[in-house]
Amino acid sequence: MSDQSFDLVVIGAGPGGYVAAIRGAQEGLKVAIVEKDPTLGGTCLNWGCIPSKALLDSSELYHQALHKFDVHGISISKPKVNFKQMMARKSEVVSQTTKGIEYLMDKNKITVLKGLGSFESATTLTVSSGKKSETIQFKRAIIATGSDIAELPSVPFDHKTIIDSTDALSLTSIPKSLTVIGGGVIGVEMGSIYARLGSKVTIVEFFDRLIPTMDKQCGKALERSFKQLNIDCHFKTKVTGFKTTKSGVTLTAEKAGKEVSFTSEKCLVAIGRRPFTQNLGLDKIGLSLDDKGRIPVNAQFQTAIPSVYAIGDVIAGPMLAHKASEEGVAAVEYMCGKAAHYNPLTIPGVVYTWPEVASVGQTEEQLKEQKVAYKAGSFPFKASGRARASEETEGFIKVLSDSTTDEILGIHMVGPRAADMISEAVVAMEYRASAQDIGMMMHPHPTYSEAFKEAALGATGNRAIHI
Repeated sequence: MSDQSFDLVVIGAGPGGYVAAIRGAQEGLKVAIVEKDPTLGGTCLNWGCIPSKALLDSSELYHQALHKFDVHGISISKPKVNFKQMMARKSEVVSQTTKGIEYLMDKNKITVLKGLGSFESATTLTVSSGKKSETIQFKRAIIATGSDIAELPSVPFDHKTIIDSTDALSLTSIPKSLTVIGGGVIGVEMGSIYARLGSKVTIVEFFDRLIPTMDKQCGKALERSFKQLNIDCHFKTKVTGFKTTKSGVTLTAEKAGKEVSFTSEKCLVAIGRRPFTQNLGLDKIGLSLDDKGRIPVNAQFQTAIPSVYAIGDVIAGPMLAHKASEEGVAAVEYMCGKAAHYNPLTIPGVVYTWPEVASVGQTEEQLKEQKVAYKAGSFPFKASGRARASEETEGFIKVLSDSTTDEILGIHMVGPRAADMISEAVVAMEYRASAQDIGMMMHPHPTYSEAFKEAALGATGNRAIHI
């Protein structure tokens, strides 16, 4: 048995785990972080957020050069995709980012243990890597092991023709055609990448719209945008089976009581993710999971075992990197006796298509279901001078506020730089601003953010100026 002993052991070095480890070190704790994969950063930095955004940006630049440069008076010969270089750049971005996490661990004097962490007791953990293993002692532990790709039983992965999102980020050539099962965030982002690069993309979604967890109007706006990319969307469609051939795959599905089929070179299954809690030894410490495979925690992120906490994708709530990071900070501050802040009602969600989609707070559908009386103000980007100047007039910003108090209840955006503008909306909701508060604030002109002010004015009583 190792004689190593730590105040805090964090299992998982993704955005939740490594941030929690740093916060613990800042509080003067002796911290170790355990990671089963060769590099730090978890799914987000290695196979998710960072590489996908690198390809999203590269593919959008190509699309802009191909379709929008002319209108700006920029004449060039027809651009070509150097897919090998595009993927090489993506890999370099990932490498730089993961090395940055290694630097932060070293800077904060955090011990990095490579291997799979498994509980032996409520204060001991075994870290196994190959034939080597060591047991360490801890006062507290945080489970931050994230999530894994969910598989569709009727269409299992072969990682050649039927691929997952990790495979899609590492293809060696652009498929001529791609069927995406799932119109959620991962599906629409990956679908848009390959549609811009020339693939004929078809999205098959079980629910009635794209990004079904977000405001319905956002999903409809994104569907209209996708028509310009020649992406076909099929809703209320349940995939039932498949058949692979030398040239690709044919999916069978049910739609409106009839059998339909979709044939393509590759099929991307993007139906979501599931908590990664396997082989952690949870049974040894008496820790059970809920009906969705998640670890139950209290408001301080403490499990039923007082010395063990859990954050991120392994607990309830949306599976988002920034959610995990904030939970990691809050969990450490709670265990250190501090008054931590964490508000699950102000978790922003972003879809990095172009136009981007961003949202915080409640949707119109949720407010109607809860029978909350609300006001809505919306402003289209086609009425924005800044948007016209940049040829980015798709989309809108919508503000929802309480009909009695005018407190903002939700903000939903589809448009240019929505991923960045949503932060102003988060600030507004954290400080419980009213729609009138935002409408009274001066926004610089010309900017995309003026649309937020105009939408807020609309919610206060049809006071928007430019529509």
